[in-house]
Amino acid sequence: MGRLTVLEQIAQDIAAEFGTDCEVVIHDLKTKEPEHSIIYIVNGHVTGRNVGDGPSDAVFDGIRQKGRGSDCAPADHNGYLMKTADGKILKCSTSYIKDDDGSLHYVFGINYDITKLTLINSALDDLITPKNKEEKPKQITHSVNDLLDRLIEESVKLVGKPVALMNKEDKVTAIQFLNDSGAFLITKSGDKVANYFGISKYTLYSYIDVNK
Repeated sequence: MGRLTVLEQIAQDIAAEFGTDCEVVIHDLKTKEPEHSIIYIVNGHVTGRNVGDGPSDAVFDGIRQKGRGSDCAPADHNGYLMKTADGKILKCSTSYIKDDDGSLHYVFGINYDITKLTLINSALDDLITPKNKEEKPKQITHSVNDLLDRLIEESVKLVGKPVALMNKEDKVTAIQFLNDSGAFLITKSGDKVANYFGISKYTLYSYIDVNK
């Protein structure tokens, strides 16, 4: 099985896997008519091209380099964006295929039309992005004890230092956050919070009342 036949089979497989929005094209760099470099194409409707149509910039790069030896071969280029004349946005990959002697022979290109996906992404982004874009999803808790643990963790993050390094003002800040968050509505939460911050319940209540 020749190299071109293998490439054609791979092209068919890729197009079948990703559907009609995926164009796969093969250019011949050794053709005597470089202006008609396309020798095989699947789903050509993506770019409006057919067998016999001309080269892309990637193909021109190969044509310019193919006479300069294998060391000068252009590098494969994957995952870049292109735009068609009718406004389609394509995610593209280009591979340069060499013969056994190291000379460039084919350009194998994959051009996936992501236009519809970008529209979906835009709609989804508008739907799921909170008004405060810096807001992070909060963990779903399974019990009030889990909720209290999470609120305590958030109070420590708010202060920005572990309890062992907190001074009085830091603990006041953390405990008032817990109070504002409704933590002390949870039964016996005062005991747990006081123990966590290494203070008495009397001190806990005085911290809650600091700004009252």
